[in-house]
Amino acid sequence: MTILVTGGAGYIGSHMVLDLLETGEEIVVFDDLSTGFPWLVPQGVTLVEGDIGDKALLSRVIADHQIDAIAHFAAKIVVPDSMSDPLGYYLNNTSKARTLIEAAVEGGVKHFIFSSTAAVYGETREMPVTEESPPAPVSPYGRSKLMVEWMLEDASRAYGLNAMILRYFNVAGADPKGRSGQATPRATHLIKTAAEAATGRRAGMSIFGTDYATPDGTCIRDYIHVSDLARAHVLALDYLRSGGKGTVINCAYGHGSSVREVIDTVKKISGVDFPVSLDDRRPGDPPEIVATGEKIRSLLGWQPRFDHLDTIVTHALAWEQHLKDRTNT
Repeated sequence: MTILVTGGAGYIGSHMVLDLLETGEEIVVFDDLSTGFPWLVPQGVTLVEGDIGDKALLSRVIADHQIDAIAHFAAKIVVPDSMSDPLGYYLNNTSKARTLIEAAVEGGVKHFIFSSTAAVYGETREMPVTEESPPAPVSPYGRSKLMVEWMLEDASRAYGLNAMILRYFNVAGADPKGRSGQATPRATHLIKTAAEAATGRRAGMSIFGTDYATPDGTCIRDYIHVSDLARAHVLALDYLRSGGKGTVINCAYGHGSSVREVIDTVKKISGVDFPVSLDDRRPGDPPEIVATGEKIRSLLGWQPRFDHLDTIVTHALAWEQHLKDRTNT
C-alpha cells in the first residue's frame, strides 16, 4: 500500500511525509514546486513534479505506484490574495481538486485525507467552534475549500471514496529535529513573519487591525504546531484503513492567542525588539476563531505533544535561523 501526498514538498505536507516514514509507509510525493522545495522531500522518497490538474499524469502515478490513499495538501492558502484573485483560487483549490478526486475514484483509491481550513467557518459567533458549527466562509479561500469538502462528501456517497476532512486552525512552528519548516518566501503566517523579523530576515512586521472586539483589539487564533498536525493526518489514515468512516474533524488545541500575544512571545524568546507597525484590517480576517479540539482527541486518540505557544515559537525561530544560515552558506 502506498500513499500519495500532494503538496508533499511544502510546509505541512513535508511534515506528514516525515511522520509516514517513521511508521514505515511507502510514499510518493506529488508537487508542482511552485511553493514547495525538493530539498524538503526526504532522501529515498519518490518525488513526481506535476500539476494536480494533469489527470493523465495523476492516473499514471496512481496506477504505477498502486496508490491506496491520498493526502491532499496542494493549494493556494493566502486569504488576502484570494480576495484579489478569486478565480485563481477556485481554479487551483477547487477545479484541480475535482480532477484529483476523479483520478482517485477511477484509479480505485480507497481513502482520501483532505487539508481543509477553519476559514470555512467565517465570522462565526459560536465560540468555541465545533464540527457542527455552520460553515459561512467570508473569503474565496474559505469557499474554495468548502466546495472541495462538498465534492468529497458527494464522492463518498456515490463512489465509496472514504474521505476524512481535516479543518486546520492556525498552523505554526517547525519540525523539532530541524528537518522541515515553512520555507516559502513572502509567507503571511503570523508566527513565521514574526520569526523572520526576529532573525533579521525582514525589517519588521505589521499588525493588521487593532480595533477588533477582543481583549487587546487584535485577532485571536488557535495555533497548532505543525508536527502535531502531521500526526493527526497519520492517525486519520490509520483510522480510515482500520474501517473508520470518513468525517469532518477540527485540528486545534482548544485555546487561542492574540496577535499581540504572539508578537510579545517571539520578542521574549528571541530577545529581539523588532519594529512593529499598526495597519488597517485585512479583508477576510474574522476577529476570533478557536475550536474545542474534542472530536480529534476522542475519535483519533490524538494527544498533542507541543501544545504551548513558547514551544511553537522556539521551533519556528530555530527554523528561521536554519534558513538564514542556509542562505548565507
